[in-house]
Amino acid sequence: MPSPNEITVAQLSRLVGTPSAPAIVDVRTDEDFAADPRLIPGAFRLPHRDVESLLPRRAGRPVVVYCQQGRKLSQGAMALLRHHGVHAEYLEGGHFAWRDAGELQVPAAKIPRRADFEPSLWVTRHRPKIDRMACPWLVRRFVDPLAQFLFVAPSEVRGVAEKFDATPFDIEDVFWSHRGDLCTFDTMLDEFELDSAPLRRLATIVRGADTNRHELAPESAGLLAASLGLSRMYRDDVEQIEAGMQLYDAFYRWARDATGESHDWPQPGAGHGS
Repeated sequence: MPSPNEITVAQLSRLVGTPSAPAIVDVRTDEDFAADPRLIPGAFRLPHRDVESLLPRRAGRPVVVYCQQGRKLSQGAMALLRHHGVHAEYLEGGHFAWRDAGELQVPAAKIPRRADFEPSLWVTRHRPKIDRMACPWLVRRFVDPLAQFLFVAPSEVRGVAEKFDATPFDIEDVFWSHRGDLCTFDTMLDEFELDSAPLRRLATIVRGADTNRHELAPESAGLLAASLGLSRMYRDDVEQIEAGMQLYDAFYRWARDATGESHDWPQPGAGHGS
């Protein structure tokens, strides 16, 4: 009989990348992590003995804890969090079950953290439109939910990156940027190994909107229109990004769950009233 405090791989997979995703904590031992240094999307590492340090940062979110096989480390950490009133679950089968199911995993070494257990810090040009809104959404939903983003004058991006130990993105001649015909969003998908059909579908829409190639996807024109509208609604870039998270949440859920659905009026078979 399943434990009331466990979550299955299939259940967690449906939550990853959505606003309803729990805080996901990897409590594998250093030895186990070194054998496969990849993370469930959105997860962060924390020694099992330090799991109580998560309490002030939890911000009311439920928590899923996983170790290598879903046994003593994750179940003990889960029980300790529940003792403190946290809605915590452990991942059934642990990292092995997630891996064996072929679910997405992010190489931990690719996440540009400033220090262990600290959020990543990114910097780019101010007044984001397409790529500079899509990338923060991707990072927060699939890589680092606590990631911080700085928006500065184009001429100051490199200087701010150096002085504040931030990672520059979506400017020329940096690692996290356009590559050929591909956008920074595409680069992040490749580098973080986020190769799923919904994300690739979304990437095509972003690329079409960002490079004015609306023939790539009919939805690109709509994304451009919505993005330009947001840029007129908000003077503060951080507020704009927060609003844009919902926009990309909606496009992602469409790409994942609703591409086969259409809408018309009147509905087929509906009678015409007089």
